[in-house]
Amino acid sequence: MLQPAFIRANRDKVMAALQKKQFKELELVDKVIALDDQRKSLQSQSDELLAKRNTVSKEIGALMGKGEKDAAEAKKAEVASMKDQIDGFAKELAETETALESILYRIPNLPAESVPAGSSAEDNAVVRQGGTMPYLPKQALCHWDLITQYDLVDFQTGVKITGSGFPLYKGKGAKLQRALIQYFLDYNTTAGYTEYLPPHVVNSASAYGTGQLPDKEGQMYHITADELYLIPTAEVPVTNIYRDEIIPASALPVKMTAYSPCFRREAGSFGKDVRGLNRVHQFDKVEIVALTEASKSYDTLELMVQHVERLIQSLELPYRILLLCGGDMSFASAMTYDFEVYSAAQQKWLEVSSVSNFESFQTNRMKIRTKDESGKTNLLHSLNGSSLALPRILASLLENNQGPEGIRIPQVLQPYFGAAVIS
Repeated sequence: MLQPAFIRANRDKVMAALQKKQFKELELVDKVIALDDQRKSLQSQSDELLAKRNTVSKEIGALMGKGEKDAAEAKKAEVASMKDQIDGFAKELAETETALESILYRIPNLPAESVPAGSSAEDNAVVRQGGTMPYLPKQALCHWDLITQYDLVDFQTGVKITGSGFPLYKGKGAKLQRALIQYFLDYNTTAGYTEYLPPHVVNSASAYGTGQLPDKEGQMYHITADELYLIPTAEVPVTNIYRDEIIPASALPVKMTAYSPCFRREAGSFGKDVRGLNRVHQFDKVEIVALTEASKSYDTLELMVQHVERLIQSLELPYRILLLCGGDMSFASAMTYDFEVYSAAQQKWLEVSSVSNFESFQTNRMKIRTKDESGKTNLLHSLNGSSLALPRILASLLENNQGPEGIRIPQVLQPYFGAAVIS
């Protein structure tokens, strides 16, 4: 969340950055400044009245000591009148602060200066590409046909149990899911990330903290009876582990990883892009999250990008890394790199990871801080990345590794899966 003081001091810069992010409600910037002016005025008037009341209260004691009861009673009446005014200021101040906070929650994070301009995915910049493109014969199958052939996922029973977009993995399909999850977690913990198994539902404070609310409210599954939300990513509960805490400098950087199912309504999704495992409402993902000093966050971002790149390389998948343009970034991100793997049978790139630096946008909402050597309290920066999201990884593994003998399992996964081929 941006701070009013920053918005006020950098109004033109904020407006330009929000335009770069294709934010439409630019009038909110001036509303923030106006409400902040109102808040300051109310606070000043309230403080002045409180100071006056304290002065008059002291005068009452002095008058009583002199025996001037009538004068003292008049002062008491004056104090009582001030109390009503002070209560009125307090109510108006609380209403103004609530209105100000509500607007601040609706303003997205600003993109970093080096983020390219653009309005959609077509404007993203390809940073680099790696891996070897597989050669598949003309009769090669897309993953949804391979899933049927090898009986890996039962979409129809998933529909019966829950609804469309909730796949039921079975047999070797379920085993391959488990193998991928365990491998991803082992890869992350070996790199120094501490593993967590977080709750799969969160309260609204947690969702506001990471920026899912109010921005993605319509995309989250909401348990209204208990005012809880199914998580869209493990980023939400894991980052909130340190909400309202001051982390010692000696404990930084904090590096966390977690597996969780993820739940997304994906409202408005339709067409060929949602076929098979391309886009589902429930999927498995392993996440990495980092908290670090502001001066080191972009170095940390680069290290996380390299970490995810090596993971994809180990799966022997062709991939490319994109630097997202302002218009294609998430609400909370200051800079995001997307990873896409090539799905040879579909002949298209599939997004499998986003690695983002949120700078202090999330930590300001959650009050995640540290203290420097002088004892000054500073906001940390938060980062996260998919390491990795499973459905499209599975789709690409199946399509790119199909052959006459079956589906080849990448060497690094074979100890986890217990076989070299799905046949």
